[in-house]
Amino acid sequence: MPEPIKLIIWDLDDTFWRGTLSEGAVEAVEENLALVRDTAARGLVHTVVSKNDLAPVEAKLTELGIRDLFVFLRVSWQPKGAIIKQLLEDMQLRAPNALFLDDNPVNRAEALYYNPTLQVADPVDLPHLAPQLRAAGKPDPTFSRLEQYKLLERQQQARATYHDNLAFLRDAQVQIEFREGAAVLPDLDRIEELINRSNQLNFTKQRVTKDELRASFQSPTTRWGTVRVRDQFGDYGLVGVYAVEQIDNAGRDALQAPAVASENESNRLIQFVFSCRILHLGIEQFTYAHLGFPRLEVQGEVATELTQTDRPDWITIVTPMSEQPTPAAPDSAKRLRVLLKGGCDLGQLTPFLQAFQLEVVEEFNYVNENQVPVHVEHLELLRHGRKLSASERQRLARLPFLGAEAFDTKLWQGDYDVLVYSPLMDYTQELYREKSTGTAVPFGGYYDLTTQDPAAQAAKHARRKFWGMDEAFLRRFQQEFVCVGQETPADFQQNLRWLRAQLPPTLPIFFLNGAEIEVPGSSEAGAKARHQQMNQALAEFVDEAENCYLIDVRDFVREPTDVTNNLRHYQRAHYRTLAQRLATALSEWQGRKLARSGWRDLKARLLSRLPW
Repeated sequence: MPEPIKLIIWDLDDTFWRGTLSEGAVEAVEENLALVRDTAARGLVHTVVSKNDLAPVEAKLTELGIRDLFVFLRVSWQPKGAIIKQLLEDMQLRAPNALFLDDNPVNRAEALYYNPTLQVADPVDLPHLAPQLRAAGKPDPTFSRLEQYKLLERQQQARATYHDNLAFLRDAQVQIEFREGAAVLPDLDRIEELINRSNQLNFTKQRVTKDELRASFQSPTTRWGTVRVRDQFGDYGLVGVYAVEQIDNAGRDALQAPAVASENESNRLIQFVFSCRILHLGIEQFTYAHLGFPRLEVQGEVATELTQTDRPDWITIVTPMSEQPTPAAPDSAKRLRVLLKGGCDLGQLTPFLQAFQLEVVEEFNYVNENQVPVHVEHLELLRHGRKLSASERQRLARLPFLGAEAFDTKLWQGDYDVLVYSPLMDYTQELYREKSTGTAVPFGGYYDLTTQDPAAQAAKHARRKFWGMDEAFLRRFQQEFVCVGQETPADFQQNLRWLRAQLPPTLPIFFLNGAEIEVPGSSEAGAKARHQQMNQALAEFVDEAENCYLIDVRDFVREPTDVTNNLRHYQRAHYRTLAQRLATALSEWQGRKLARSGWRDLKARLLSRLPW
């Protein structure tokens, strides 16, 4: 590959997966799922440009357990060439650093017409490309690069709601932090990376080695500094480097005339470099002004034209943390960390909760190695994860509808302030007790797997591309397990008391209950009555338990039109209402109102009006 790949742009139908989503079921390509996971862990970024409808695409990617590894999805029925050109601009990336994968040669040709330096490939070439892609980048186990692009995506989405860019910049509350002298020494690796890898906002393009950097740090005539940036969208980290050299009059006379004139003739910039992630925020111009407009010889093309007069007034300077006085910021400035645990539909809550001063951590169902969606919130599974031995959990995990991660949870890690928990799988799933051990495992809902015809069930699971749910397994399962039905209200309350006892008593738990409406055409017979029964049990528990609270969805989910394909999935607008109810309850719990972002609330309001 001529230039290093930083971005992979995926077509979906017959490229990322087999089949056409708009025409029915599609089949996951395991090699592609693994490639996304492996390369994202090395800092490569993934996006989608697909002729499809957005809602089913997001649902399918979520079902595959891969949605969180994609950013800047571009899903529409429009021609792809112009879309890719705008996508690269939005992501602030150069076309030579992007690879477009599409099975249609017409799409590839069109992409090249609009983006002549783009790298393109047919998915049949992936077996040859995959080793090179897996070797690209560098280890990024925390997905920090992905998180930076998610931050940029949030910024772009918010910017689009403004007609006045200056108003957007003022509302973004951009803060800049300068560090100089000995404070730059710990960042040697990042400084070297910025200088040698940045191009769009590298004004000097003077590449260096680490040894040269170390020596220059010791020079008494060179002023080194780093630039860190954060705003309402998040922390961009170390995004800029400058080095100002003091020169005498004789040296100044010998200098070539600068591309940017300056009144500060006694200094010149020998390094002036920024990450493209802060493009259009005014950071480079603000830094140039902060340094007093030193002499600068701009090398090559850059994305921003600097002036010797502009001083962006929407940016404020903050003191480095190491220089701030103690004690730390008061509790009122702390952002509550909320663990949201339940079905994947609760992911709809997150963008609405982000209108408030909250940090949301999600733990939803996932698609296991057998391509079967697994709900990890059922209280029986949580108990097994604490009670059963590792070998026993491993044995049960071999059930194709559980899998290796079925007993994993963030609940016991303790690195969150509030638990928001939806127990609706306890309302829904059947329990199957193993005859030899008495252990009960949850699966499905509103039907008994052990009374179904194994051949018919195997065909049904095959159509859904579930691996391991074949006729031989189902016959063996019917011999080894007995269905004991859905969890009784009494057992449900006992499990809730167990959960409360497992967590610190000071940790608040906010429970979400279920709607109580009839859904016409639903295959879940008796769901309304079941919800009424379990809602009553949950309310009784909350009334008697310490530090437990109830968010009642029955207040606003009242009609069949308020739900989508089943009783547990609500229309988008109701998730905004649910987020607002939760924010109000959190404010009451902590005794002060949650801070709220006006622009994020506007974005949430617009999102709530979008159709599925």
